[in-house]
Amino acid sequence: MMSSMPGEQQYKEVPTHGLFMVNYWLMKSEPHVYPFDQLVIDGSTHWDGVRNYQARNMMRDDMKMDDFVLFYHSNFKPPHVAGIARVSREGYPDHTAQDPNSKYFDPKATPENPRWMMVDIEAITALKNIVPLEEVKNNPACENMLLVRKGQRLSVQPVEESDFDIILAMGGISRNEME
Repeated sequence: MMSSMPGEQQYKEVPTHGLFMVNYWLMKSEPHVYPFDQLVIDGSTHWDGVRNYQARNMMRDDMKMDDFVLFYHSNFKPPHVAGIARVSREGYPDHTAQDPNSKYFDPKATPENPRWMMVDIEAITALKNIVPLEEVKNNPACENMLLVRKGQRLSVQPVEESDFDIILAMGGISRNEME
């Protein structure tokens, strides 16, 4: 059950844990590597291969169960938000870092010091309308999103709740359709 306090972020009631704050994220994937449609088919997936320390730290320290994710298709024309996902498993070691046959192999990663982390996400819903980057850039209400900042290339980035809601509206869905 979602409840809202005036001027506060959304809180989700969990019977055994009380109330906790829901966070919002944007995660980028290239559609030829892993599109949102594939996540819908798979139901859930692990988010491996992130090799940026700042993004790794967010997945390890900040991403929590039931946080919401804007699934973004990058390196595509037009780049766009395609759907909504949810964090279904909190940060754990990225096994691809220790697989010598993986393109994400890191010879410095060990079981004792895995170096790289990943989370699992599950599909919630596709947007009725994709939300192209250009429309986000042209929406004055989204001017503070990291996505539209020059030089911002992180594949995992935090999103403010207000920006998340604007993207939902631009995509033609409401919070009720996310349940």
